[in-house]
Amino acid sequence: MVLALLVVLLRARIISLASGTPRNRGQLKIKALTLRLSHLDYRVALIRINQIQRGWANYFKHAVAKHTLSRLATFVWWRVVHWVMHRNRMTWKAIRRWLHTPQGWVAIRIDGIELFNLATVPVTRYRYRGNSIPTPWPEL
Repeated sequence: MVLALLVVLLRARIISLASGTPRNRGQLKIKALTLRLSHLDYRVALIRINQIQRGWANYFKHAVAKHTLSRLATFVWWRVVHWVMHRNRMTWKAIRRWLHTPQGWVAIRIDGIELFNLATVPVTRYRYRGNSIPTPWPEL
């Protein structure tokens, strides 16, 4: 996979922004797994969706991508909810009963597999590497 981060020079700072190409490719993978007529087992599909999401998280975690990860998490959540609603002929009221508790919304868990939440991934930018960068000059 080609690293597709856009680099923007802004007031003598280099900021890495997440490109739309990998995001769109990932969304197509999620759409393929959650088609309305997909008879793929929930467990198998959720494991694969989680693998794709963890790949996104590792790819985007060193860029200015918190908003991108949040948007991807929302996209995946809605795709899975609509997929489950269609396959089980559920209404939105039934989904709310399933996923909403008095404490708030809970994560989607089907067959013991919980949907990974991309919005919880910490984004680290501008890591201080200090002395871990080797110097090309000999020590004096």
